[in-house]
Order: sequence, then C-alpha cells, then structure tokens
Amino acid sequence: MTATIIDGKAFAATIREKVAGHVARLKSEADLTPGLAVVLVGEDPASQVYVRSKGRLTGEAGMKSFQHSLPADTPQADLVDLVDRLNRDPQVHGILVQLPLPAYMDSEAVINAIAPEKDVDGFHISNVGLLGTGQSAMVPCTPLGCLMMLRAHHGSLSGMNAVVVGRSNIVGKPMAQLLLGESCTVTIAHSRTRDLPAVVRQADIVVAAVGQPKMVQGDWIKPGATVIDVGINRVPNGEKTRLVGDVDFDAAVQVAGAITPVPGGVGPMTIACLLANTVTACCKMNGIDPPEDLTA
Repeated sequence: MTATIIDGKAFAATIREKVAGHVARLKSEADLTPGLAVVLVGEDPASQVYVRSKGRLTGEAGMKSFQHSLPADTPQADLVDLVDRLNRDPQVHGILVQLPLPAYMDSEAVINAIAPEKDVDGFHISNVGLLGTGQSAMVPCTPLGCLMMLRAHHGSLSGMNAVVVGRSNIVGKPMAQLLLGESCTVTIAHSRTRDLPAVVRQADIVVAAVGQPKMVQGDWIKPGATVIDVGINRVPNGEKTRLVGDVDFDAAVQVAGAITPVPGGVGPMTIACLLANTVTACCKMNGIDPPEDLTA
C-alpha cells in the first residue's frame, strides 16, 4: 500500500484565494484593509526567508504588510515599545513577533505584550487559556493548518485515536487541544514516553512535531493511519542541505493511509492560516462576523 499524499501546498493556495476574496469584500463593503505587522529581531537566515515570504503573500492577498527588522542587540524594552505602538495602530490587525528571539530576551514577556485580539500567532496566554478551556480563541497557525487538512481528508474525526509526538507550546499542546475539540482520544507523547513506538502504533492519526529528523520510523505507523509531519529539519546532502521531516517518509508512505510531505505539507498551511487569522482579527475588531469558511 502507498499512502495518499496530502498536498499542503495546494490546500494553502485555496485558503489564500479565499483570504483574497474576503479582503476584497472588506475593502469594498466596509472600507477596511486587514494589516499584518511582522517583527524580526536579528539576522537568522531561515527567519529572514520566512519573514520575506510572509510579506510577499500578505501583499498578494491584498492586505497591508508592515515589516520591522531590528538589530540582534536590540534591548527588550525597545522591542516591547514597538509592540505597544503596533497595538495602538488602527491599521494593524495582526502582530507577529518572529521566533526564536535572541537568548537574552524573555520571549513569553514579549509575546504577552501583544494585544490578545491582535495575537494572530495564538501564543498570548489569554488565547492559550481560551483554547485550553474550549472557548473561541485565536488558534496557533501550524496546529490549525494540521487540523484543517485532517478534517478535509477524514470529514469527522470523532472517536479516532490521535497521538501527538511533541509537547511544545507552539505545536504539541495546542494540537492536542484541537483534537480533543474534535472528540478524538488524544495522547501526547515525547522523548521520555515509555515504548514510544508502541504508543504511536495505536494511533489512527499521528502528528509528529519533535524537531528530530526522521525520528518516527515507518514500522511505528499503524497500517492506514494518517500522518501529519510538522518537522522541518535541514540535513546534509552532499555539499548542500535538504529538508526532511520528523517522520521517515520513504518508509512511512508504504504503510500509512495518508501522509504530508516535507516540504510541501504543513509549512505552506502555516502562512495561509496566519493570513486567515489576520482577516478574522480585522473583522472582530470592527464588529463584523468573521468568515466561517477560512478555517473550516
């Protein structure tokens, strides 16, 4: 058996098309243009590429893009002052501070300085708490993208066994909350889980988000399971590098029922959901019901 490939790139293109349509309607019907501000501290090459991509796709969707690049030695107080100005800027509906921040900064303090209603990354403690208690919240983009692909592939997820490998605040924990909200039976596994392969083999849905290249082996996968690979790891490839996921794709694709590739799976969905969250934030801040089809 060879798994169905879940094409995140094509899925994301559809979401961005919907975003552009809603942006056009907001402009024509309410004289509103959603605006996204992205703040980058330092010169990490991967972050720079990611930020440029966000800016380009924001513009292509017809939204306003505000990019702020700060030196690596910027005092934390200056970064928080910038966030405060963006909180008060009526043209900005979404604020994203690119992680990771320099080691000397308190990332939690910076993220929690963002106004919760503009926290389109869904990392503010208020949004985390709302999500954790099953209330309406701004949902982190990567888990949201994963959930959308799972819904599209399966329809209802009710009653399915899901294993999330990874317990980060960015992916693992919110992913588990979202799956619980879909009435899955959820296990959060990690590096200290006893007999991790056996735990994963029980899963109808596997979400791998550990940041370790090819950690999840093909023989860990239950035949027919759906595998969502969140990992993006650079590994040597001759004189260059190549991207691989947290799952041994070549082995898992022979066992799984469906699987996301790396690249071209979860990554494009993250940015598409960021744009969707910004439209949602713009609507809510202006007393307009957000479009339901963006994150369905």
